[in-house]
Amino acid sequence: MIKKHGSGILLHLTSLPSPFGIGDLGPAAYGFVDFLKETKQSFWQVLPLNPTDLAFGSSPYSSHSAYAGNILLISPELLQKAGWLAEAELANIISFPEERVDFEAVVQFKLKLLNLAFAKFLSSGQQQKELAGFCQQNDYWLDNFALFAVLKEKFGGQTWNLWDQPIRDRQAAALGELKERFKQEILREKFFQYLFYQQWHELRNYANRQGISLIGDIPFYVSYDSADVWEHNQIFKLDENKLPTHVAGVPPDFFSRTGQLWGSPVYRWDILRQQGFAWWEQRLEHNFSLFDIVRLDHFRGFVSFWEVPAGETTAINGHWAVVPVDDFLTKLVARFQELPVIAEDLGVITDDVKAVMQKFALPGMKVLLFAFSENLDTHPYLPHNYPIECVVYTGTHDNNTVKGWFKNEATALEKRLLAEYLGQEVSEETVNWQLIELAFKSLANVTIIPLQDVLGLGQAARMNLPASSGGNWQWRFTASQLTPEVRSRLLQLTMATGRG
Repeated sequence: MIKKHGSGILLHLTSLPSPFGIGDLGPAAYGFVDFLKETKQSFWQVLPLNPTDLAFGSSPYSSHSAYAGNILLISPELLQKAGWLAEAELANIISFPEERVDFEAVVQFKLKLLNLAFAKFLSSGQQQKELAGFCQQNDYWLDNFALFAVLKEKFGGQTWNLWDQPIRDRQAAALGELKERFKQEILREKFFQYLFYQQWHELRNYANRQGISLIGDIPFYVSYDSADVWEHNQIFKLDENKLPTHVAGVPPDFFSRTGQLWGSPVYRWDILRQQGFAWWEQRLEHNFSLFDIVRLDHFRGFVSFWEVPAGETTAINGHWAVVPVDDFLTKLVARFQELPVIAEDLGVITDDVKAVMQKFALPGMKVLLFAFSENLDTHPYLPHNYPIECVVYTGTHDNNTVKGWFKNEATALEKRLLAEYLGQEVSEETVNWQLIELAFKSLANVTIIPLQDVLGLGQAARMNLPASSGGNWQWRFTASQLTPEVRSRLLQLTMATGRG
């Protein structure tokens, strides 16, 4: 349940302006909080903050860790302010594109700066006590992640199951020897995480003081090549060689005759239940310490999930596996009392999933771009059918922008039904604000709008095209786009609809 009524903006941190090639936790993030406060918004929703990998298209949903922060988001300006970098070390910044993230160039640049900061840490002896406290507080994930990150580098990026068998199988003697041999490299990884979390908590505290609640995002699955699967392989369906026996996906449907094969290892919920769901409980506790609310991606996977035998080339030959969801959520309610979550329930959602959401009072999502595909008064995404306890979006990070959808994807029927529903003409120039107003005027307790739609941007500003391999997660806005006109219009609509 989300107690707060209001509206907010969906914008990932990488999309913020910055002279360093990628949005970060620095001045522009604080400026965006100020923009939200000025326009009377209540929420800022971001995508997962975990480390990204060039090999996976820099997707925040494919990470080596469910706990670690993305060090590319560390602000060089704040490092300089804290004394970790000298002014001269930021003087000769290479020229980065303003409106896209060049992840390859950013990785090289940021790692160079972070290594300079670590050298300063080693030579100065500053904040040793603070780092030690951070490491102790986060040892349940940090020790293993830091070792994993170092070993990934030492093994040339190889997947962990290809490492030497004693290391792959986590034999205590082998791990002890590695921790001693790579002590400084492990400390470096911990220091980088310390910097990330220090900057994140400062930003979150600032946002909360301005009345802005932060909404995070937890992917349901974790990547096979991750510190989590390496350490907790007993809770995943793996064989004796630590390879997946089954992988995740979704079954064939209207959109895909062969379904989708995601490839992530699936959970052994029998083992998770035996362990009192401790792994999930700890993961949620970690995220509740970072965000005010978290979106649970692929929520239907908590009720039942589609698992496919490893080696299949499509998702056709999978089957539904049932999750002990009542036991799981009852345990979480006992632990946290209230669950400040949004259940991502998009797509084909069966009655059993709806019943679980209702029983545990979990708000779902509504997306206006999906609402006008059929001439049905009962369509669940049409605003007059919303329950109060839901979150409405014009679109999500996986959708086109409103203008991009209207120009390139919407059928003649969808355009006609939209105009009929609004009772007015719709054009490419007006459609983004018409849908934003529809969302704001709905009964939904919370309205979240991607910044691209507030700015009226077209398809080029799309964040992600699912099932495509390149060009995703790169969009950025520039400070000049938050014009007085945009600010005024958003403020007026927020106040007029009682969401301020």
